[in-house]
Amino acid sequence: MSNDPSPPEPEAEDEYGDEEQPRETSEGVSQQLADEAATDAAGTDEGPTDAASEPADDGATGEDGADSTPDIPPEVQKYARFKKMDGAEYDRVNEFLRDRTYITAREWAIARLCADFRTETGVEMTKIGNNLPYLVPFMTDTYTPQAVNQARSAFEEKIRKAGATFLYGAMSGFFTAEELDDVMYEVTEVAKFLLEVEGVDLAVAEELAAEDKISSVMREVRESSEELRHDEMECPHCGHEIGGEK
Repeated sequence: MSNDPSPPEPEAEDEYGDEEQPRETSEGVSQQLADEAATDAAGTDEGPTDAASEPADDGATGEDGADSTPDIPPEVQKYARFKKMDGAEYDRVNEFLRDRTYITAREWAIARLCADFRTETGVEMTKIGNNLPYLVPFMTDTYTPQAVNQARSAFEEKIRKAGATFLYGAMSGFFTAEELDDVMYEVTEVAKFLLEVEGVDLAVAEELAAEDKISSVMREVRESSEELRHDEMECPHCGHEIGGEK
């Protein structure tokens, strides 16, 4: 029986270490993602109902009758994201994410909730933690505010590290322009799929426009990196002229 990880100190289980993760080619990525997501959502068809789906069922019942869920705030009952993941198990969602990203299902869900439940005075971490099983179908445990903050911080740190890794690869000259286009296509497909799972409706025209913008920006990044690697420039940190005498 699969459950989401306990809130206290879960970070040790989230690290990859030096293990090389499997990569996919860009061919057929979108269809493969859709097929695997459908399998994840239908995971309970293979056997008895898993505990990971029970909180979502209870939450859905609460939306129909206020008396059955008297302690759930109205905004929690109306929260519409992640509905496409009804019936999915935490372990399957987590495996899906970790095959394609550096974030876990816990970090993904809580980061999204922190963005959605942000007010002028900050993030409503207590509300998120207390109602986590009702907000996200594949989460089964409540979290303390500290655990919510920990997951959000882990998400932000991994995004920064992944961003630095990607930009270094794009700027280093390791990839040809065509290879970089393939990488951009693959990661864009994964990102769009996760947005769609969250409930964002992406029109075809909007998708194409976004892809064109991303491609344009990456071409500029590549051109600028050529200048950075071959022209004499001043280091932004120490002031030393790159390519010149010390």
